[in-house]
Amino acid sequence: MKTIEEINDKIRSGSAAVMTAEEVAAMTKERGVKETAKRVDVVTTGTFSPMCSSGAFLNFGHSEPPIRMNRVLLNDVPAYAGVAAVDCYIGATEASLSRGMEYGGAHVIEDLVAGQSIKLSAHSYGTDCYPRKEIETTVSLKDMNQCFMFNPRNAYQNYSCATNTSSTIIRTYMGTLLPRCANATYATSGELSPLLKDPELRTVGIGTRVFFGGAQGYVAWAGTQCFPGVSENKDGSKMYSGATLAIIGDLKQMNANFIRAAVMDGYVISLYVGIGIPFPVLDEDLLRQLAVPNSELFTDVYDYSVPSRSRPVLRRVSYAELRSGEIELGGRKVPAAPLSSLRKAREIAELLKLQVREGSFLLTEAVAKLPSEPVKHVLEERMV
Repeated sequence: MKTIEEINDKIRSGSAAVMTAEEVAAMTKERGVKETAKRVDVVTTGTFSPMCSSGAFLNFGHSEPPIRMNRVLLNDVPAYAGVAAVDCYIGATEASLSRGMEYGGAHVIEDLVAGQSIKLSAHSYGTDCYPRKEIETTVSLKDMNQCFMFNPRNAYQNYSCATNTSSTIIRTYMGTLLPRCANATYATSGELSPLLKDPELRTVGIGTRVFFGGAQGYVAWAGTQCFPGVSENKDGSKMYSGATLAIIGDLKQMNANFIRAAVMDGYVISLYVGIGIPFPVLDEDLLRQLAVPNSELFTDVYDYSVPSRSRPVLRRVSYAELRSGEIELGGRKVPAAPLSSLRKAREIAELLKLQVREGSFLLTEAVAKLPSEPVKHVLEERMV
């Protein structure tokens, strides 16, 4: 048994043993759970995937004369201005008024993180205390006051695999799916995926420090649509899914290497976000979860051609099979490709390992467990 404070003392002294989730899976296979749990103090993880439920709060400071902004455009992308006078929230999926799906909120965020200036256009109805009615200028992160990313749903624990049994191409948030199961896509980094490594959320809660877009961020709450679930595989092992995190962090400290805009053709603009969590090896039970390899981590393959919230499951597949580049469906091999980047996930896990070893990234004890909704509600149509 170890405590987080004991592990932090080892991090401060430079004596902590830190490994990535891939490395600890290999060590555990060779040396066993008991020996590995004794040797390793921290296990790092990483994911770099499209996370549509992302955005940033920006504060521009007051102009002279001052304005109470009620309509805001950033590089011609609408931002939500229904907060204080010179605050706004720019959502990743918001599209440009002039360029449509070619450019949107995610691109604005990436441009800001990359150090670029953007055009700010703001309008107001004018008041006695905020008489100005419009302003046009340029701003960059260094010109603003507080700028923080607050993402309502990130780090999805275990996303599904998608394919298409229909006779036509369909374009989805899982990418372009070819007819008659000609391809399959998935969006989880397998044994590096943060919430698959602590599936029962023993060490992740409100206040947990995380790697967030190249900066240090914090878990603020359970993410939207956070419904942790568990089902049993044929061999008796468990498949976990459904947990999500709401995460907050300083946009000014982020790195454009880990914040990248993307356009999902025919669907929406999205934002790739790099997230990593360092996990303390508190005991053998936690190490056992941290060391689960791709061959023992599973997800379900859904038929996305069915336009329903309850799509049919075609089969259950391991991440080892997905990572091989093809899966078996209906007796034939189907190419499988990730929407998430394994290379970037490894880069995040390695960078986080270095930061922990150097003592610049300490572990945190959660101040509270993540709240959970007992019932998963759906939107019903009612007479109005």
